[in-house]
Amino acid sequence: MDSWIWAVRLTRTRSIAADACRGGHVRVNGVRVKPAHVVRAGDEVRLRHDGRERIVVVSRIITKRVGAAVAAECYVDKSPPPPAREEVVTVAVRARGAGRPTKRERRDLDRLLGRPAAEERSRRARPE
Repeated sequence: MDSWIWAVRLTRTRSIAADACRGGHVRVNGVRVKPAHVVRAGDEVRLRHDGRERIVVVSRIITKRVGAAVAAECYVDKSPPPPAREEVVTVAVRARGAGRPTKRERRDLDRLLGRPAAEERSRRARPE
């Protein structure tokens, strides 16, 4: 199983494929499998890797790693489309040497991030 997953380029290395099998991230026809499991044509393989699930149906068995074009012919991909990539949000970075934020800057930051102000936090912490 691990060698087929590696050969058809679903993972970068065979050891990653074997670890996925041992960790229960690979299922064949709904059953968790070990790295030594024998894969057959027509099997449905589900692989959870890199935060998404790949669902492929085996159409051809290969043992040696091949190019991407040949590897794509060895399975039918039935995976759901990957989620849209989120735009990278720039993180506000404080200038080096600017020191600790002032009380006013802290309050502005709390307001921006939707956090309760310091006075509200202290009121919530004290039981009345």
